Amino acid sequence: MTPNIMMMLSNLEAEEAMFIQSLIKDMSEDQQKTFIMMYQNKRRDTTLILITTVIGFFGFAGIQRFLTDQIGMGILYFFTGGLCFIGTIVDLVNYKSLAFEYNQKAAYDTLHMMKTWHS
Repeated sequence: MTPNIMMMLSNLEAEEAMFIQSLIKDMSEDQQKTFIMMYQNKRRDTTLILITTVIGFFGFAGIQRFLTDQIGMGILYFFTGGLCFIGTIVDLVNYKSLAFEYNQKAAYDTLHMMKTWHS
């Protein structure tokens, strides 16, 4: 992997960066760059998930669930006040795993899209 690719991955968490590296290790450099550019547009930053979870305490509960494509949970959180704040507290503790799970799905979607283009 070239230094340019590593610079593109520098803003990722360590676990996420290792996961992405394992996905792109067999790609050409051009394919890696394309993958990373597409993936960076789809991924959610852990800080964004944390901030939107905190917003759930003061206003609109469930934003973090909508951002991670968990629409049903987002609606449930909205109408129950974050399940009476308990679900929001759990999400505050687990915000990194929420972001990582979403980003894994986004990476697999990007990989699938690239394979579809090249076949």
